[in-house]
Amino acid sequence: MSKINSISSQHKQPFGRLPILSVTPAVESGRWPAKAYVGEVVPFGATVFREGHDSLGVELLLTSPTGKQTTHRLVAGSPGSDRWEASVLIREQGIYKFQIRAFGDDYDTWHHNATVKIAVGVDEDLMMLEGIALFTRAAAEKSRSKANSKLLLDTAEFLKESKRTAKARLEIAESFEVLKAVAEEPIRSLITLSDEFELNSERERSGVGAWYEFFPRSEGATFDKVTKTWTSGNFKTAAKRLPAVSAMGFNVLYMPPIHPIGVAYRKGPNNTLTAGPQDPGSPWAIGSEAGGHDTIHPDLGSEADFKAFVRTANDLGIEIALDLALQASPDHPWVKTNPEWFTTRADGTIAYAENPPKKYQDIYPINFDNDPAGIYAEVLRVVKHWISFGVQIFRVDNPHTKPVAFWEWLIAEVNREYPDVIFLAEAFTRPAMMHALGKAGFQQSYTYYTWRNTKWELQEYLTELAHGSSAFFRPNLWVTTPDILTEYLQFGGPAAHKIRAAIAATASPSWGMYAGYELCESVARPGAEEHIDSEKYEYRPRDWKAADASGKSIAPYIAKLNQIRAAHPALRQLRNIQFHNTDDTAILAFSKYLSAENSPTSKADSVLVVANVDPHAVRETTVHLDLAKLGLPYDVQFEVTDLITNQTYTWSADNFVRLDAFQEPVHIFKIGKVI
Repeated sequence: MSKINSISSQHKQPFGRLPILSVTPAVESGRWPAKAYVGEVVPFGATVFREGHDSLGVELLLTSPTGKQTTHRLVAGSPGSDRWEASVLIREQGIYKFQIRAFGDDYDTWHHNATVKIAVGVDEDLMMLEGIALFTRAAAEKSRSKANSKLLLDTAEFLKESKRTAKARLEIAESFEVLKAVAEEPIRSLITLSDEFELNSERERSGVGAWYEFFPRSEGATFDKVTKTWTSGNFKTAAKRLPAVSAMGFNVLYMPPIHPIGVAYRKGPNNTLTAGPQDPGSPWAIGSEAGGHDTIHPDLGSEADFKAFVRTANDLGIEIALDLALQASPDHPWVKTNPEWFTTRADGTIAYAENPPKKYQDIYPINFDNDPAGIYAEVLRVVKHWISFGVQIFRVDNPHTKPVAFWEWLIAEVNREYPDVIFLAEAFTRPAMMHALGKAGFQQSYTYYTWRNTKWELQEYLTELAHGSSAFFRPNLWVTTPDILTEYLQFGGPAAHKIRAAIAATASPSWGMYAGYELCESVARPGAEEHIDSEKYEYRPRDWKAADASGKSIAPYIAKLNQIRAAHPALRQLRNIQFHNTDDTAILAFSKYLSAENSPTSKADSVLVVANVDPHAVRETTVHLDLAKLGLPYDVQFEVTDLITNQTYTWSADNFVRLDAFQEPVHIFKIGKVI
């Protein structure tokens, strides 16, 4: 045995003949599939290099869920980085497999050497001989098409014509026909393959959607001033709100838990410890004598009423998202039938939920370790139960308080049988846990967007979401929730509400808002970042017609945002966000571009957003555009049309902008024709 073979046998060699490193998209080096959705343009890349100065070629071998393999040539990225990149439109749902193939680009190596040497009259005959050998070898490859082989043979014969100058023969070898042939079927050597990776492509709604949240019990709820009693809204009265939700352009309606609510330790208004006889309790305190997670609250109606509600929503283009809150009130049937599914304290009592200093005596957390087989099976049964009602989306409450391994199992089990079902993680917690939930299978997640308000915070965070974690963490940008009302919204008025909605709706393919946002509800409980008189604990009917009539609703603005999203496919992509420089610390500028090749309209689409993130001031600045990021040539003038105001301007690389927070704080420009 030779010395080199002896070394190879003793030591594993991770490097192939040509090094292929840092393949993307990949999650933990391929431990989990990367994420994508149908219609998404996914960037693929790898770090590839070789010894010496010979040329490289790099390709993506992509196998679709139906088994069709396509080859995509990667191009060199930033100079000196050795990164190779290509973007591919994902068209099918299911598991894609992909590899990176690196090879010596023998034609490019020969062509470079021949060009340099022939230009100075060095080794001309040798370059011709090497070219003849190169084209002859390539023409003999069995995998090569007949037309391609003939062209290469003809080229080799031409290189033999010594009566012609080396320069003239080189010109034939670099003709359009030859360049096209070697681009389509490269002349390869030293072929090296990376490991195989997976890409899980899910249905479009897993990545693209406009979400709206309301409490069905509030929609249509009435208060009798004489008897001082409430009558709950129900699915029939809530259905009357659906046309307005659809008119605003929302295509997902999320409802808090619709199950019976416990009586024991029921919370009163503003999370007080004592509830009155008319207090409905928190929907998250699930379970009573009427039933548990597979039961509808009697006040909301029957199963037939719920099915009718789902049909009405679907007819309006709205999917229903149900809350999946794995916790129980002390009155839940599970407490009696399966006490092992809870944690018993030293004094014999069942542990209630706590988030010190907050205490939730009305809620018992689930213990997943005492009887994992039992609780796993029960949750799967509950999820399948609601799927049978036509529900395909679940918003999961506090998934970070349950084992990640459980979610990995549950989502895999559900998606194996129901691949269209989507899980949204409501996890406002540490990044490691939020990211782990994405890797475990959650199709979407809430984010920190709610607390990112300044230009620099937004630019940094949106860059992370689009380019840093997008292989496994798919963001849904909620502007507010029943639990979250930031100081920015408390004190920013309608301008703040417009700004936050406009950025969320354009920066991310998925965004959401809680009912009342369009009314700019902004009164917080003193000392807290949450709504006063929270709807979590009481009925909150709203006079939508009066708000519309008075002009106090920004619903038309919200509708306009969703219309813009629907009309511009570039906004239905996550990974294409690009930022532009401005001279003002409160003016944020970003764009989204989609090439004609990847656009469903077969036309390039480019949208530019310029936002004043200061809701209290008029801001003036110069916006400096990187025109290439907008799909435009260098140093041109072009038309931009503000899709909010319909005003058209002539812009170039540098542009003066004045944004009045009290008028229109955000420009959303459609890039028009070059002038």
